[in-house]
Amino acid sequence: MLVEGFWDVAIKTPLGTRRTQLELFTADGVLQGISRGEKEQLTLNDLSQDGNRLTWYQNITKPMRMVLSFDVTIDGDDMTGTASGGPMPAAKVSGSRAAAPQNA
Repeated sequence: MLVEGFWDVAIKTPLGTRRTQLELFTADGVLQGISRGEKEQLTLNDLSQDGNRLTWYQNITKPMRMVLSFDVTIDGDDMTGTASGGPMPAAKVSGSRAAAPQNA
């Protein structure tokens, strides 16, 4: 399943909805990713694909330091799943394929 490309993603947290754009790409045969969020740009760590399921974690520093673990499913041009980390309950994740940003 093709997951490479840009994804507009919303994460519904107790602190409000956070938005980010993911860029997923293959380099040297390995799936990699970058999250360009409202406050920082992060690398997707241990990004793994199993069929239509993607998992990864990222170390955020804003608005607070924590490790967020993502588990999402891709269905065509839609993404759904969860993000969990720290003392917060799991947050709902939703997204859709997006056009490449002008500065990518």
